[in-house]
Amino acid sequence: MSGELLPQPAVEDIALEKVLQALGDPVRLHLFTVYANGEQYDCSSERLGVDHLHKSTISHHMRVMREAGVTSTRVVGRNRYVRLRREDLDTRFPGLVATLLRAVEG
Repeated sequence: MSGELLPQPAVEDIALEKVLQALGDPVRLHLFTVYANGEQYDCSSERLGVDHLHKSTISHHMRVMREAGVTSTRVVGRNRYVRLRREDLDTRFPGLVATLLRAVEG
């Protein structure tokens, strides 16, 4: 998919404390579990399961996750598509994503 990738930290600059801080919020942890299936998501609050939140609140959560290095966001026209940076996170912190997902599910 074409489009502009919004600024995000390079793999080597992803800091564990920032990732954990970003995922310390229940809404962002929920979004993390949604994104974990590897798909790319638009910002549809219904599809993400956060339709109870205001659009600006959802945008804030997505920005925090992107700036922490958890997700990447691609802009195509007026649309934004978000994806978990699973490969980058696994490279930087092997086993972290799998451990967090098991903890949330368990």
